[in-house]
Amino acid sequence: MMNQWLLKIQEFIIPILLVLGSIGFGLYIEKKILKRLKVRSQRSSWKWYEPTVNSVKGLIVIWFTIGGCYLASTFLTLPGSLVLFIHRVLYAVLLLSITLLVSRLAVTFIQFYSSREDTSSMLTSLFETITKVLVFAIGFLITLQALNIPIAPILATLGVGSLSLGLALQQPLADLISGINLITSKKIRPQDYIKLKTGEEGYVVDVELKYTVIREITGNLLIIPNSKIIGSSFRNYAFPEKTMLIPVKVGISYDSDLDKVEAITLEVAKETLTEVTGGDKEYEPFMRFQHFDYFSIDFTIYLQIQEFYDHLIITHEFMKRLYKRYQQEGIKIAFPIKNAYMGNETFPSTKENESFFDNSINTDY
Repeated sequence: MMNQWLLKIQEFIIPILLVLGSIGFGLYIEKKILKRLKVRSQRSSWKWYEPTVNSVKGLIVIWFTIGGCYLASTFLTLPGSLVLFIHRVLYAVLLLSITLLVSRLAVTFIQFYSSREDTSSMLTSLFETITKVLVFAIGFLITLQALNIPIAPILATLGVGSLSLGLALQQPLADLISGINLITSKKIRPQDYIKLKTGEEGYVVDVELKYTVIREITGNLLIIPNSKIIGSSFRNYAFPEKTMLIPVKVGISYDSDLDKVEAITLEVAKETLTEVTGGDKEYEPFMRFQHFDYFSIDFTIYLQIQEFYDHLIITHEFMKRLYKRYQQEGIKIAFPIKNAYMGNETFPSTKENESFFDNSINTDY
């Protein structure tokens, strides 16, 4: 009796040792060898080295465990049907782990493609989620096919169910399709500054399954349904390029020397673009006189900035420097004046209810 128990214990010792040994060896490779490969990948010129090493993280232990379980099953005296079932389960786990690896590599490939200099697309969580769903769906069907499970009835059921689900979830599906449209059309990209016709504006943080996340310059987040963006007009201040012209309107008095005004204004504009962060140092600003107003000669000076947010500091610094220089040169910035006639006398009066910013120096873009 004792000998039979010893034989049974010995029968299970080898399989248990194989499983534990495979797990331990997998952990050793995961922590030691994989760590060394990561260090080496940082010095490698092959751009896929490090992403490939990162993609297999956590899968090595699974693969060694599957191998250990498979070897352990050959040492056990089990019914043939049970051994076949164990082998199929291990095969299914192996296929799913490979699917996970392919999913990681696919997302990594999209990240590399979107970060290239010759493309304007960028990876969003929606694109990442769609890629993972497609890869896992294909991997799941391949796994079922490998396990001799017919997939035709499943596909037929999914087709009928998708129709019913689509009718019940029209708005979420509309947002999903709108998000895909936003990404594929490349009209909106992460880090772009956009302004909707309804007034919402800010930097695009991400395009998700249902929403587009926008960060205002105040730091708050706006969560806008994708279908709302597609269904309305919007302005993208970073498309096709982030650099942009900002017009600054100025009004000077009628007794000004226009040639002198032009020379001084362009000099101050060039100085601002060169010295202030956010200005395009290589750009030559220009100005155009526009029309004779009731109380001023109006013109617009055009400055080029690196990206939309820079207009705040560039406009601020330019107006300060221009006003100071005008004072030094004796150039007067016009302010609203109306003459009231009573008989043969004229009484000048000012419109105090008109703001200085709106009528003398103004930006409009």
